[in-house]
Amino acid sequence: MVVVAIVAILVGIAVPTYQDSVRKSRRGQVKSDLAEGAQAMERYYTANNTYVGADLTKIYHNPPQSPKEGTAHYTLSFSGAVTANSFVLQAVPSTVTGQNKDKCGTMTLSNTGVKGPSSLPAECWNK
Repeated sequence: MVVVAIVAILVGIAVPTYQDSVRKSRRGQVKSDLAEGAQAMERYYTANNTYVGADLTKIYHNPPQSPKEGTAHYTLSFSGAVTANSFVLQAVPSTVTGQNKDKCGTMTLSNTGVKGPSSLPAECWNK
């Protein structure tokens, strides 16, 4: 009986830790995808002298998601309106895959390099 209790305690600790590690790994992928999208937006701006008209489906495939292929853990979109001189890309975590339980929530990246979420930018982007 003691062995069963010890195993239950270890599983109770190991499973949530593993799930957090998986969510952190997926967050790493979406940070890369947001940076790639921002670079594509800058190339679009260089060619057109505006961000207006940029199409996320040409940057990220259709539908815009992270990762690009396979099960979507984030949905990628613009946060707010794209203007001639500004944009904010956002990655909204999926409730289907449980990514919404990640402490960082919706990740954002603007044309000026401002990173979100605003409450934990250093913790979410530097690790």
